[in-house]
Amino acid sequence: MEVVSNDHRIKTVLGRLEMIVDNENQRLGTDAEFDLKVSNAHKSRCLYELTMLFRSTDPKELAVAHIDQMHHLKEKLAINARRVEAHLHAVRAVADLLKNAAREADGDGTYTQEQFLYSEM
Repeated sequence: MEVVSNDHRIKTVLGRLEMIVDNENQRLGTDAEFDLKVSNAHKSRCLYELTMLFRSTDPKELAVAHIDQMHHLKEKLAINARRVEAHLHAVRAVADLLKNAAREADGDGTYTQEQFLYSEM
């Protein structure tokens, strides 16, 4: 009975994780209202649940459909990792632009002490 229960639970969690990853892949970088932090929390929760389920399931008893679904999900997660990395790179670039603009706006046109320091090279 436990195997059937775990089998159904694995299928459910894999399906939920795939839906979350698909949503994130679709909306990341295109939807200004998308909350990456919330999406990441949902992904983490699913991965935690899968870890717990796999600990109590004999790998030989995993349905072939689950294995196929996990391989497909692995491909989607690879795409997701590239998109999240690109998103974080863009966020860092914008933050640097804003930081530099704020620094330049703070300058009042006078020289700072650091600009007068002599350094030997």
